[in-house]
Amino acid sequence: MIPRYTPKDFETLWSSARRFQAWMDVELAACRAMEKAGHVPAGTADKVAPFRDKLDAARIEEIERTTRHDVIAFLTHAEELAGEPARWLHLGMTSSDVLDSALALQMVEAADKLLERLDTVLEALRGRIEEHRKTPAMGRSHGIHAEPVTFGLILAGHYAELDRGRTRLRTAREEIAVGKIAGAVGTYAHLTLEIEREALASLGLRPETASTQVVARDRHAAFFNAMGLIAAAIERFSTNVRHWQRTEVGEAEEHFKKGQKGSSAMPHKRNPVLTENLCGLARVVRAAVVPGLENIALWHERDISHSSVERMMMPDATATLAFMLDRVRGVIADLVVYPEKLMENLEQTGRLWASEGVLLALVGKGLGRQEAYVLVQRNAMKAFEGQGEFRELLKADGDVLAKLSAEEIERQFDLEHALAHTGAIIDRVLGS
Repeated sequence: MIPRYTPKDFETLWSSARRFQAWMDVELAACRAMEKAGHVPAGTADKVAPFRDKLDAARIEEIERTTRHDVIAFLTHAEELAGEPARWLHLGMTSSDVLDSALALQMVEAADKLLERLDTVLEALRGRIEEHRKTPAMGRSHGIHAEPVTFGLILAGHYAELDRGRTRLRTAREEIAVGKIAGAVGTYAHLTLEIEREALASLGLRPETASTQVVARDRHAAFFNAMGLIAAAIERFSTNVRHWQRTEVGEAEEHFKKGQKGSSAMPHKRNPVLTENLCGLARVVRAAVVPGLENIALWHERDISHSSVERMMMPDATATLAFMLDRVRGVIADLVVYPEKLMENLEQTGRLWASEGVLLALVGKGLGRQEAYVLVQRNAMKAFEGQGEFRELLKADGDVLAKLSAEEIERQFDLEHALAHTGAIIDRVLGS
């Protein structure tokens, strides 16, 4: 994580201080469950608990330089602080009981923060969809004019994608809300299933169904995948903004704030820097997906090849996605849309977009589809080459007039007819 792309709440969440507090939360939860089972003297956890907020990350890291084992360093420091009662911590447990359960706590918190942000993005997008529900725009395929849409419908497609991302992230959150307090290889040799169940429940976690020495990493991979798909959805929206802002398109642009500068050399520049930044950051989030998948295949009951990956990728991916969600919400809320330019571009080709309607009308009159295609295309190509306006060329084509009247041709150029169902699609998206 670097400060430029790390929201403050994620900086705190993934700090060393917060990590060690999460470790202590797991140890205390397990200790209380063991007290109830009679394995640990009553009141032990209450004697240790006051020292949770006095943990010194620098001291733990100093001890680790000698022990070369982070959990042993943590437990050593806990005994320094709490004295004799701390000797009952970690009874029958292994390091991964602490590490994986604590990581689950941090991941659940990260997921909740991401979901809150995603809700604000969807709320902002919903408002812009309603604003431009009926604003005509040119739909494009391959970057080329296709048939009319509305700007609200375009935004609705992005809304639907992000909403699916929200569903995936909520599912992934449930998958990773899992810990283990099952001992060295998950057999509860010095523990019980009830101790684990009670301890984890107090932390808001569930037991892993069949842990080895670790919680299975397919859960974490699902979390990385869910984040990667949300990042990709943000990139797709950002890519569209960048295209809309191109000088020769000019249909929408990022808000250019007072005092903002676009170029160190060219004072006239207004660049889509926010959405370019989002496209770049999406690569960072997606970069965690493959390592997350590769972390699944650990040796036997456990190795630590996953550990270094997660220490880097989990904070980076979650914090970067949080930053992206904050930024894209602002882009959406402040996006400057130019309805007149949208209409101007829609009309740019003289309504060549009506070609499919004319094709289907000819087919409806009994003409073979391929023959009809040839008739429409030859007039469309003339219009492309500047030999006339598409509608008038069709009306002057004897082969077309043999099947369609001028009025029937004219009917295919009705913009309201072309957009008749867009409102229903938007309602379906927002209603979902």
